[in-house]
Amino acid sequence: MNETLEVEPAVAAEIFGAQIDVARAFTANLAAQGEELGLIGPLELPRLWSRHILNCAIMAPLLRPGLVGDVGSGAGLPGLVLAIARPDVSFILIEPMERRVAWLNDQVSALGLTNVVVKRARAEEIKLDAPLDQVTARAVSAFKTLIPLTVPLLKYGGELILMKGANAPAEIEAAAKAIRKYHLVGVELLTLGEGVLQDVTRVIRATVD
Repeated sequence: MNETLEVEPAVAAEIFGAQIDVARAFTANLAAQGEELGLIGPLELPRLWSRHILNCAIMAPLLRPGLVGDVGSGAGLPGLVLAIARPDVSFILIEPMERRVAWLNDQVSALGLTNVVVKRARAEEIKLDAPLDQVTARAVSAFKTLIPLTVPLLKYGGELILMKGANAPAEIEAAAKAIRKYHLVGVELLTLGEGVLQDVTRVIRATVD
């Protein structure tokens, strides 16, 4: 089936501001190569902007200047999208699969992103020069599984900002033991993009105490 790329929603320019041209270039690259490289499914082109690019970009205001890690970066969702939207923030994209690392590095170079470093590693094995201020992830695993993988990467007072699906409230409940063990406080579920995006973005946010 020959799917066509979704027309850019009008809100994209508002969300990305001065960075919209870089966002357009990344979206075009992902549309052209994503399925072939196994980064997106064959049915994703008609909803690439609304379901993927903008759903990630709407998180950009949650980031603070500093060092942000994206665990299991894959196609660069949300890591590359956030790096485009927030050139004032430094990113480490953590991805174990070689071909995905190659894609991420290609995009960093092609888009001229100076605020991104790509590391080939699993989250539980990576050696960082400094602890992270924030960690994000999208569609990697359940919250209770992500906690022991991500909290050790954060500095004291650092934040988890994890993209989640409709099942997020149940994931928070199921993670009660891990939340206590890893000293997470202020665990909350944020719903972003209501009335702005076609699909809202759900984010679990928590702080390491």
